[in-house]
Amino acid sequence: MTSETLIGRVGTVITAIRGGARAGEIRVLVAGMPHYYLAYAPEPLPVGAAVLVIHNRGARQVDVEPWPTVPPDGIARGVDEGL
Repeated sequence: MTSETLIGRVGTVITAIRGGARAGEIRVLVAGMPHYYLAYAPEPLPVGAAVLVIHNRGARQVDVEPWPTVPPDGIARGVDEGL
């Protein structure tokens, strides 16, 4: 997968990202096939968190940021409306 097709994709944290220079691991599904990457984020992210790929470092390493998800009750928490 090229860096252009990876940036902007949403993945799932499968090994906790510890933040800063300490990577975790994410899974990104492309055409139904899982792809795994070492992932870096400024802040720690737990297993199961949704993340957005914002930069491809090459060699199967990416930078990510948290991606909000809507819980089953339909109320998006932590998102300011109207901004």
